[in-house]
Amino acid sequence: MHKAPGFLALVIALTLGGCTTINPYTGEEQRAKATTGAGIGAVVGALAGIATADGSRERKKRALQGAGIGALAGGGVGFYMDQQEAKLRQELEATGVSVTRQGDRIILNMPGNITFGVDEYNVQRDFLPVLESVSKVLEEYESTMIEVAGHTDSTGGRQYNMLLSKNRAQSVADALMEFGVQPVRLDVVGHGPTRPVASNETASGRSQNRRVELTLLPYTE
Repeated sequence: MHKAPGFLALVIALTLGGCTTINPYTGEEQRAKATTGAGIGAVVGALAGIATADGSRERKKRALQGAGIGALAGGGVGFYMDQQEAKLRQELEATGVSVTRQGDRIILNMPGNITFGVDEYNVQRDFLPVLESVSKVLEEYESTMIEVAGHTDSTGGRQYNMLLSKNRAQSVADALMEFGVQPVRLDVVGHGPTRPVASNETASGRSQNRRVELTLLPYTE
C-alpha cells in the first residue's frame, strides 16, 4: 500500500466567509461550532502549513502536473466548490460526518466514535463505505487538495496522542487511496491534543476533540 507523500499543499487564498454546517443526524443547517473561541483558531491553524509552504510549492506543483491534475481558474473556484459541497452533503447524509463550508474550503469532520475503536487506528469496517462515498466525489473533483488531520483529546501522554492521531489520519488517507484518490493530492498530519474544538474538561468535549478532519481546498494557480 502506498503512503501519502510528505509534501505540503499549495498556497491557497483563504477566505473566511459565513460558516455553516449540516447536523449529520437531523439534516438541519446550523452555525458551525468552530467559528467561536479556540475552534476557529484550530481550523485556521490546521491550515497554516498549507498556506505558507513556500519551500515545497514548486515540488508539489510539478507532482500535480505530472499526475495530470490541472489548476482551477480564479473565477470558477466558487462554483466548483459549491458543486462539490452539494455532492458531499448528499453522499454523507445521515452518516455521522458533518460537512462545513468556510469560504473556498470544505471541512469533513469524522468523529472518533464512528471511525475507530478505543485506542485503535485501523478504520472500522463499517466506516469504509463512508470513505468510499467521499472518494467517489473526490475523484470527480480532482482539482481538490485534501489535508487529512488526526486529533485526540488531552487524556493520556502527549507523545502517545501525537502518534495515535497521525496513525489514524494515515489510515484514513490509505483508505482514500485504496478507493482511487491519487496520493499526490493528500497531505497527512497528526495534531494530537493541540487543536481542540471543545473543552477537554467534560466527556462531551473530549468526544468532540477525538476526530479526523478532511480539509478540501481548490488547487489554483
